[in-house]
Amino acid sequence: MDELAIRVIDLGVRFRRNRRGRRSLKDLFAGAKRRTRPNEFWALRSVSFEVRCGEAIGVVGRNGQGKSTLLKLVAGVLLPDEGSVDVRGGVAPLIEITGGFVGDLTVRENIRLTAGLHGMSKTEVARRFDGIVDFAEIADFVDMPYKHLSNGMKVRLAFSVVSQLDEPTLLVDEVLAVGDKAFREKCYRRIDELLAEGRTLFFVSHNEKDLRRFCTRGLYLDAHGLKLDASISDVLDAYNADSAAR
Repeated sequence: MDELAIRVIDLGVRFRRNRRGRRSLKDLFAGAKRRTRPNEFWALRSVSFEVRCGEAIGVVGRNGQGKSTLLKLVAGVLLPDEGSVDVRGGVAPLIEITGGFVGDLTVRENIRLTAGLHGMSKTEVARRFDGIVDFAEIADFVDMPYKHLSNGMKVRLAFSVVSQLDEPTLLVDEVLAVGDKAFREKCYRRIDELLAEGRTLFFVSHNEKDLRRFCTRGLYLDAHGLKLDASISDVLDAYNADSAAR
């Protein structure tokens, strides 16, 4: 497909190292062109790329180089300080696995709440409820408070809800690293199905096998910028070579 799913132009976002770096009203009105204070740092800067509909993109890099930050910017969870992010259609984010779930509510109530927050109507939630529960393998726990689920159950539930969304772009951040082998294989099959439907995948992982399985193209983040945009094989080779040299 030739249509763009994501366009990122000169993207930059900065964070404060401590609370003393909190911006004043004067700073806020001054805009993004002001100088960076000593206790601020750029998590990402001058990042540009395009993703076409149906592509499967793997994002690699050492910890702290901005991979998860990039996904949050694409998801709209964070706003850039410089540049722009344009996303066609909505996104189905698997970024912070427990985000949106409320501990004291039951699993049933959380499915309705979280699916609704992602844009599903009450009718859609009712129609897909059994499928979500069955995929997550938690049929015996739907009336239990969410906070009493094991971490593995929470992961299964989150993936199950998000994978039922009809959004054209799926954002995945290391979620497949959690859970048992059988459920990971189930997740892999579901991702294969979504890709076969023409969905776009934006996938952050340190698992080279997963990256090679799903992705055809890679983005290598280093020094808080985009070091390489190439085939997933070339990107992984470059990343591995840099890692061995360090």
